[in-house]
Amino acid sequence: MPRPIALNPKYCRDKSNNRAFVTLGGRKVSLGVWNTPDSIARYDRAIAEWISRGRPAVALPTAEPSPAFDGPSVNVIIAGFVAWAAKRYGGGVVLDGRRPRGELGNYWDVLRPLRRLYGTTPAMKFGPRALKALRQEMVDRRLARSHINRQVLRLKSVFRWATENELLPADVYGALRSVRGLRYGEDGALEAEPVRPVHDADVAAVLSHLSRHVRAMVELQVLTGMRPGEACAMRIREIDTSGKVWVYRPPHHKTAHHGKTREIRIGPRAQDLLRPFLRHQVDAHVFSPAEAEKERHAALRDARTTPAKPWEHRRDRSTEPRQRAPQDHYTTASYRRAIDRACMRAFRMPAELKEPTTAAAIAADTPAAQIARREARAAWRAEHVWTPNQLRHNAATAVRRQYGLEAASVILGHSSTKTTEIYAEIDTAKADLIMFEVG
Repeated sequence: MPRPIALNPKYCRDKSNNRAFVTLGGRKVSLGVWNTPDSIARYDRAIAEWISRGRPAVALPTAEPSPAFDGPSVNVIIAGFVAWAAKRYGGGVVLDGRRPRGELGNYWDVLRPLRRLYGTTPAMKFGPRALKALRQEMVDRRLARSHINRQVLRLKSVFRWATENELLPADVYGALRSVRGLRYGEDGALEAEPVRPVHDADVAAVLSHLSRHVRAMVELQVLTGMRPGEACAMRIREIDTSGKVWVYRPPHHKTAHHGKTREIRIGPRAQDLLRPFLRHQVDAHVFSPAEAEKERHAALRDARTTPAKPWEHRRDRSTEPRQRAPQDHYTTASYRRAIDRACMRAFRMPAELKEPTTAAAIAADTPAAQIARREARAAWRAEHVWTPNQLRHNAATAVRRQYGLEAASVILGHSSTKTTEIYAEIDTAKADLIMFEVG
C-alpha cells in the first residue's frame, strides 16, 4: 500500500554531498546547498507551488535546477499534465493503464507513444525533429492525416501547459509550434473517407437484429441527432418532461469544459420511444444492458420447447458469477459493438471473405491471398457495417434539407454552422432542380 502524501514535506539534508532536498509526491527535488538562505527560499517556493497544484501524487520539479540538471523529463511532464487534464476535461482517474473517456482519452492515445519513445528524454531536448519522428510513427501506423494533425496539436498543447506552469522555457514550445500540419498527400499519410449518413434501408435492415434497448437508442439518435455518448449516458432525472417538447440536459458532454450547456429537444415520436423505458428510479439509466440481458433470457425461456426444471424457474442469472457481468448502462464501445454484430447478422459476410477454418485451407492460404482477403473484407465492411456516429449525420441532413443549415446547427448544439456542414450533407437534388429551372 503506498504511503500517504505528506501535507508538510520536510526540509531534508543529503549527508553525502551536504545538499538540501524535499520529497514531493514521492520525487526528490534538489534545493541546493543545505542550510543556506537560497536553499530555504527554494524550499518555500517549491512547497507553495506544490500546494497550489493540489498536492499532486507525482511531483513536478519547481526549484531551479542545478547546472548538471537538464530539467524535467518527458515522463514528468506527462504525469503532471494528465493530473491537470483529469480535472480540466473530466474522464475519471487513470487506473491500471486503462484509457479514460472523452478528451482525456484522446490525449492518452498520443501520450502513450510519446512516453514509449521519449519518456526518459529531458523535455527541454524534445524539439521539432523529435515531434516529426513521433508524427511519422503515427503515419506508419496508418492513422488518418486529419487525426494525426489533431494529435500533433494535442502534443503541442502539453508543452504549452508545461511552459505556462514554468516547467520549461518558452523557446521549447515556440520551436514545436514551427512544425506545421501534414498537407494532403504529404509523407504518405492516409486520407480518411468522410463520414456519411447511413441509408435508411440499411438502418431498417439492422433494427430487427438489435435488442429492444439498442433499437430504441438507434431510433432516438435518428430523431434527435444526439451523440452516441449522450444516448448511452441518459438518465431519467436528466429529462425534463414538463412541456410538450421534452428537454434532455446531459451533465457531461463534449463542450462542457468550455462552459457551454447542451439541451436536446425530444419531440412526440421520440417521446413514444422513451416512455416504456422511464422507470420509477429517477437515478437509473434509461437504457441498460443488464435489463436487456434479462429480457433476452426471458425470451429464450419462453421459446423453449422442452419443459423447464423447477429449479430453472427459480434461477436468477443476474446473481451468478460471470467473467464479464452486464453493466447498468451502455458505453459508446459496447453500443458500437452491438450495432456491428447486428450488421454482420443482417447482411451476412460472404464465405470467401472469412478466415479459413479447415487445416487444408489454412495450409493453402498464401500471404498474397491473406492481403487480398483482408482488403476485400474491409471494402465489404465499409459498404455494409455502419456506426452510431453516422446516425447523427442522418438527423443533421434531414433537418438541413427541410429547415435549413441554421436549424440543423441549433439541433446539433453547434456554435458555428461551419461545424454543422461537416454533419449535414448538401441537398444536391435541390441544386439539380434549381439548375434545371434556371440553367
